Amino acid sequence: MKKLTLPLILILCCAAISVMSQTPPVAQKIPKTTQIHGDTLVDDYFWMREKTNPEVINYLKAENDYTAAVMKPTAALQDTLYKEMLARIKETDLSVPYLKDGYLYYTRNEQGKQYPVYCRKKGTERGKEETLLDLNAMAAGKSFLAIGEFQVSNDGNLLAYSSDDAGFEQYKLHIKDLRTGQLLPDTAERVKSIAWANDNKTLFYVTADAKTERPNQFFRHTLGGKSQLLYEEKDELYRLDTARTRSRGYIFLNSSSSTTSEARYLSADKPASELKLMLPREKDHEYYPDHHGESFYIRTNDKGRNFRLVTAPVMDPSKKNWQELIAHRNAVMLEGTDFFANHYVVYEREDGLQKLRVTDLNAAVTHYINFPEPVYTLYPAENEQFASTKFRFGYVSFVTPGSVFEYDLVTRQRKLLKETEVLGGYDKTKYTSERIYALAADGTKIPISLVYKRGCKLDGSNPLLLAGYGSYGIPLYVNFSSDRLSLLDRGFIIAGAHIRGGGDLGKPWHDAGKMMVKKNTFTDFIAAAERLQDQKYTGPDRIIITGGSAGGLLMGAVVNMRPELFKAVVSYVPFLDMLNTMLDASLPLTVGEYLEWGNPNEKNAYLYMKSYSPYDNLEAKDYPAMLIRTALNDSRVMYWEPAKYVAKLRALKADKNILLLKTRLEPGGHDGASGRYDQLRDTAFDFAFMLHQVGITK
Repeated sequence: MKKLTLPLILILCCAAISVMSQTPPVAQKIPKTTQIHGDTLVDDYFWMREKTNPEVINYLKAENDYTAAVMKPTAALQDTLYKEMLARIKETDLSVPYLKDGYLYYTRNEQGKQYPVYCRKKGTERGKEETLLDLNAMAAGKSFLAIGEFQVSNDGNLLAYSSDDAGFEQYKLHIKDLRTGQLLPDTAERVKSIAWANDNKTLFYVTADAKTERPNQFFRHTLGGKSQLLYEEKDELYRLDTARTRSRGYIFLNSSSSTTSEARYLSADKPASELKLMLPREKDHEYYPDHHGESFYIRTNDKGRNFRLVTAPVMDPSKKNWQELIAHRNAVMLEGTDFFANHYVVYEREDGLQKLRVTDLNAAVTHYINFPEPVYTLYPAENEQFASTKFRFGYVSFVTPGSVFEYDLVTRQRKLLKETEVLGGYDKTKYTSERIYALAADGTKIPISLVYKRGCKLDGSNPLLLAGYGSYGIPLYVNFSSDRLSLLDRGFIIAGAHIRGGGDLGKPWHDAGKMMVKKNTFTDFIAAAERLQDQKYTGPDRIIITGGSAGGLLMGAVVNMRPELFKAVVSYVPFLDMLNTMLDASLPLTVGEYLEWGNPNEKNAYLYMKSYSPYDNLEAKDYPAMLIRTALNDSRVMYWEPAKYVAKLRALKADKNILLLKTRLEPGGHDGASGRYDQLRDTAFDFAFMLHQVGITK
C-alpha cells in the first residue's frame, strides 16, 4: 500500500493543535477500488487498516483528543456520575461459594482493587482461605487482564487457567500446582477451551488458528509430555469447543457452524482412548449431547427449528436408536439442558420469556419453576455436583439485581443465596417494568421491554434509551444495572427491542432476520422506536439508541434509513464496514459469518449486503449526534471499521451535531476495559454524553 503523503501528516498535526477550538480532525482520502460483480466499490479510507503505521495511530489520537475537548464541559457531570455509581457498589464483597470435590470456591473483591481474587476453602466456610489467583498482582504494571478458562483437577491439586493481557483474545494456557504455588512448564498459546480428564494429569484443549482466530485444533496433553493433535477442523465454517460432562463420564468435542454441528467423544476415565464420532454432520442439522448413566441425551433440531430432546445408548448412539423425550414445539425453544444424578433441567423460551422445566428421571414427573415479573433473564449458576439434588440458577430483571437461587429439585423449595447488594437505599418498588409490542410492516409483533421510575408521566416528554442487537440468534437479555439508576433517576426510560435476527422467540426469529431478510432487523427496530413515540413513552428528539458489535451494525443501518427519528447514538465496537470485511477471508470470523450475512462473492448476496451496509450507504444529509467507541486490539470487529465510518461520515454529513470517535489505544479489546473502576469511568463518560444530548447537565 502506498505511504501516506505529507499533506495528511500536516492535517493530523493541525487536527491535534486545533482541538482547543474543537475543530474535528479531517482524514485524507486515498481511494482504493474493488471491482466485483460488475460493480466498483470505492474505499477512500482503506489506508486506516495499516495498524503499524504511526500516521494511523496519530489519526486515532487526534480523534481521541477531539473527543476529549468536546466532552470537557461534561467533566463535572462525569465525576458526579462516577461517584454516584461507585457509591452503589459494595466494593468489598464475596461471590456465592460453590462446592467442588471437597472445596468451596469463590471470588473476593476488595475496595480499591480493580480485579477479583480467586479463592477456596477446604470443607466449610470456616476453613482456611487459599488464594488461587490474585488478578490484581497478575495485572501489576498492565492496563488490561482477562481470564478465560479456570478449571481445577478432580484431586484439587492443579489449576488450569488461561489469560490475556492484550485484549486480542489470544489466551495463553497455564497450569498451576496449588500445593506449591508454582507454575508448571506446560503451556499452550491461543487456547479457547479446556477439559480435564479424570486421571488428574491429562488435559484436553482447543487452540485457534493464528491468522483467523478460528478454534480449529484439538489436543491431548499429559503433564510433562508433548501435546498430541487429535483432531483438526479444516472447514472454515466450523469452530471447535471442548468440555467434560457434569457426570464426568465423557469429554465432548463439538464442531459447529451457525447452522450445523457434529460431536465427538471419548471416556474421561480413559483419556488415551479413541475419539469417536457420534453422528456425521448433515447440512442444517444441529445436535448437542449430554451424558447420564448408560445414555447420551441429545438436543437436536432434526424435526424442527426449535429443537427436541432425545436419548440414545452410549454403546450405539446412532440415529436409529434415538428415543424422544421432549417433542419439538413450534412455540417453544429448547435452549439447553442440565443433567444431575436423578433429575434434569431444561431451559426453554416461550413468547420471549425463559422457563425452567424440571424432570425427575426416576418418576418421570415434570414441573416448572415460576417467575412473577413481566420481563427477566435466567442463567445457570455453578452446579459442579452431579449427585446433588440442589440446582443453582441466576435470576435478574430490570428492577431485581442479579440473584443466585438454590432450588431443591425434590421438595421444590427455592432459597435465595445472594442478591447483589445495591448501596444507598435502593428500593425496587420505586421502579416498574413491563412489556409492550410494536407492529412490523408485515404484521409481526415485536416485543419491547421497558423500565422506568414509578410516577413517570407518559406524556412524550421523557428521554428514552433504546437498545437493540438482533443477530446470531442471541436474545437481547433483560438485566439489572445499578449504574443505570443514574439515568432512571434523571427521568430516563430504558427500553430494549427484541427484534428479529436475535433468538428472543426461538430459531425462527433468528431465521427471519438474517441472510436475505436481514433488513427485517432494522425495520423492526424502527417500528419499536415509532411505537414508543406513539404511546408517549418519549417524543421527537428524545430517543437515544445504543448497540454494540452486530448491534453497532444495527445502529449504522437505522440511522441511514431514518436519521430524523433519533436524537443521538452510542455505538460500541460497531460492525459497520460490511462489504470490505466480508470480502476479506483472512480476517477473523469472516468465513464463518457467511451463514449469518451471506457470502458477498455471490452476486445476489453482495448486492443485498451493499443495500444496507452502513459504511457504504452514508449520504450527504443530517445525522444524529454520535459517540462511537472502539479498541485498537479488538479481534472481532477491527478498529478501522468505526474509524473509517467516522471519517467518511464527517466528510459527508450536512448537520452540526457532534460526531465523536473514542479509541482505546492501550491493551483492551471487544469488551472494553477489564478493571471495574475503569469500566465505571467509561460508563460515566457515556452517560454524560447521553444526558447532555437531552439537555440534562447535572
